[in-house]
Amino acid sequence: MKSTPFVFKLIAASFAFVAMFFIAMVLGAADTTIKDVWHALTSNTTSKQISIIRELRLPREIAAIFVGAALATAGAIMQGITRNPLADPGLLGLTSGANAALAITIAFIPSANYFSIMIACFIGAAIGGCLVFGIGAMKKGGFSPFRIVLAGAAVSTFLHAIAEGIGIYFKISKDVSMWTAGGIIGTSWSQLQVIVPFISIGILISLLLSRQLTILSLSEEVAVGLGQKTTQIKTILFIVIILLAGASVALVGNMTFIGLMVPHVVRAIVGTDYRFIIPMSAIVGATFMLFADTLGRTINAPYETPVAAIVAMIGLPFFLFIVHKGGKAFS
Repeated sequence: MKSTPFVFKLIAASFAFVAMFFIAMVLGAADTTIKDVWHALTSNTTSKQISIIRELRLPREIAAIFVGAALATAGAIMQGITRNPLADPGLLGLTSGANAALAITIAFIPSANYFSIMIACFIGAAIGGCLVFGIGAMKKGGFSPFRIVLAGAAVSTFLHAIAEGIGIYFKISKDVSMWTAGGIIGTSWSQLQVIVPFISIGILISLLLSRQLTILSLSEEVAVGLGQKTTQIKTILFIVIILLAGASVALVGNMTFIGLMVPHVVRAIVGTDYRFIIPMSAIVGATFMLFADTLGRTINAPYETPVAAIVAMIGLPFFLFIVHKGGKAFS
């Protein structure tokens, strides 16, 4: 597999992504066909089925694409920076921090618009990440993979409890749970207009810094020896992670395991060069999120299974397998 040229792997992943997109657009509680999807995307004709596709399914699946790409890219960057195979925005406090900030914003600034909520999520993600890495670095020899994961679990639980407590005290549990269920139900075009540019910028910056990330992932000493400004690069990449994780939580709520699973699978396909890992992670993450959302919509139609539950059911066994293998299962 690794001897195949990267361009062929990228083309194959792109074909799988396009196929999954059309499957996601066709399947659902309402009966639609490939022809309906094609007309909805390429013509001005209208019908009940085409309206459902344009106004409900299309924004929802675009949200799934960008969230999947964002979380997978953020996970790949985190694993590269920390050289920790268990790093994931959901496991290391970023999405829980964004989630807690979201609850605080809804409680104290009920009139906050979508942009304000997103900024709050960025700040919350930064605080959550800083808490985890701060606790992980307190003891000598900090930043071991398992110590970071333990710190992440503790901080995530604490921040989740804050979000739940605020929801109960201020009687906004229903509003908060609409986000924390990890659903992309009811995603609107106006929400996408706010979120998509931030995610796009984050992925673009990560692509531009992918070469530096590859060197960082090998060794800090090697990076310094090659003249890299490691502090500046790490700072920029950490900001990118916050952008990607915060924007994702603002759109779909707390989502774990995508950033852990996808980079591991991608490394098995393309190797350890982040110039290949980042773009492939974005495509595979988007494809996986489309798959999870389609499964959530169809497994018990016309009722919906939360996409976060689908991702967790797939992700938890994967996480345990990675831990059992000491993080080297797909290396």
